[in-house]
Amino acid sequence: MNKKYDYDVIYIGSGHAAFDGAKNLCKQGFKIAFVEANAVGGTCTNWGCNAKITLDLPIILSKTQQRINGIVEGETSINWHNNMQHKHELIDNLKVNREATMKSLGMDVIHGFAKFYDTHTLDIGGEHVTSNKIVIATGLTPHKVGVNNTDLSHDSKDFLNLDKMPKSMAIIGTGYIAMEFASMANEAGCDVTMLMHSDKVLRSFYQPYVSEVVNEMKKSGIHFIQNSNISAFNRDGNNYVVSYGDNQKLNVEWILDASGRVPMVHNMGLEKIGVKYDDKKGIIVNNYLQTSVDNIYASGDVAATGQPKLTPTATFESQYLYHLFSGETDKPINFPAIPSVVFTSPRISQTGVSVDEAEKSDAYTVEKHDMTNSWFRQVTKAKIASNSYVFNKEHRLVGFTEISDDADNAIDTLVPAVNMHMNKEEIERNVHLFPSIGHEAWKNL
Repeated sequence: MNKKYDYDVIYIGSGHAAFDGAKNLCKQGFKIAFVEANAVGGTCTNWGCNAKITLDLPIILSKTQQRINGIVEGETSINWHNNMQHKHELIDNLKVNREATMKSLGMDVIHGFAKFYDTHTLDIGGEHVTSNKIVIATGLTPHKVGVNNTDLSHDSKDFLNLDKMPKSMAIIGTGYIAMEFASMANEAGCDVTMLMHSDKVLRSFYQPYVSEVVNEMKKSGIHFIQNSNISAFNRDGNNYVVSYGDNQKLNVEWILDASGRVPMVHNMGLEKIGVKYDDKKGIIVNNYLQTSVDNIYASGDVAATGQPKLTPTATFESQYLYHLFSGETDKPINFPAIPSVVFTSPRISQTGVSVDEAEKSDAYTVEKHDMTNSWFRQVTKAKIASNSYVFNKEHRLVGFTEISDDADNAIDTLVPAVNMHMNKEEIERNVHLFPSIGHEAWKNL
């Protein structure tokens, strides 16, 4: 559409923060390209959400069987090698399929690492391409804990390609990735030790529910070391030694560094063209996802929006840019409540106004429910099932959090009620399948 440049929009990255909105621009006649330095489809598609959920399914089945043992007789065990092979069967071709879809729609895929030559030009392996607008959608990359021999540790991508589960593992960190992978490794027979930076786990979630998850993990044999103060990693034959605390040592077969993820902003020439960023938060953007350079935008995990760094956020931002670039809107982005879930056993989910925030304000009321006595939860002999609803003064749902094995499904069904601030009549007109988690979740509104 703009003959002055090679493309109308170039996306640096090809994950949900790019593709989900770009395909609609392409259908409207925009000339689009993606520059991808790794696998087409980005983190979530190749070594994130999709792979994690695939590997987690046998864990769910194993935990369920333990609860209903005696009804379903016999012992279960996780064959991690076969589990990983199943993951490869489902995941490995996604990048190929995604690239084929892009090309079939008329979009170009350029493989290589993009550096800014100027505000409209990218240098990709010595070749220059130009674009009217450029969207930085590079996402996050694993953080490396700052200790001696940090190269002896592994990251989340390594874990999601781990063909043989080690007998013992040290996990650095207690965020999403650390807690989820610890649950998987433990159920697959690994002796897991969590080395905590402080005395808190999953800081952004409702701590009474977090404590219940930690207690369940401890009952399963997972060890937690608070305020570990890690100082070094070293080899010990085929094993590794983590030095921590007051000259304490932990000998394990494998080290997973899950200490966090940081924005991919370096070595791209951002300083050269004046794009401002924060090393921890990401690229600074305004309410239009526009950077400090007018024609350059940022979308997804790399953008410092203050929103959860999740795939649904990236998709929403990518769709917003489609509407903005196509002229369908000139309004600033208006984020909805975005749900998030920790896929532990049990799970914790949350969206909207938090319980902690609500309990500090007269503007909200919180209603808490113990769901273990619900007959529907008793079908699977749920041991832990609680939720908390946050209502505003008009008694419209503005926040929700749950701990249970069905917390992900419960919150998913309630997202429309939170984002649309439904009144009593609108809630009653939403008729749900019975019996179902959806019916269970809505009956308390």
